Amino acid sequence: MTINDVTAIMSRGLYVVVITAAPILLVSLVVGLIVSIFQTVTSIQEQTLTFVPKILAIFLALIILGHWMLDNMVEYMVQLWNDFSVYIK
Repeated sequence: MTINDVTAIMSRGLYVVVITAAPILLVSLVVGLIVSIFQTVTSIQEQTLTFVPKILAIFLALIILGHWMLDNMVEYMVQLWNDFSVYIK
C-alpha cells in the first residue's frame, strides 16, 4: 500500500463525509437564519427559541434524506472492502 493509496482513500472518505453531512448542515443553517430574522423583526431575544425549530427541521431532513445518506456511506464501505486485497499487499 503506497502513500497514493492512502491519500486516495482519505480524500474519498472526506468527500463522502462532506457530501453526506452537507444537506443536514444546510437545513440547520437555513432554519437558524429564518428564526434569527424572526427574532430580530419581533424583538424577541430568547436564545433557546432556535433549538426546537432546528431539531424538528433536522429530524425531518434525516427522515427524508436518511436513505440517501446511508446509501452514500454503504457504497463507500463496499468499495473499501472490495479493494481490501489490493490494500494489504
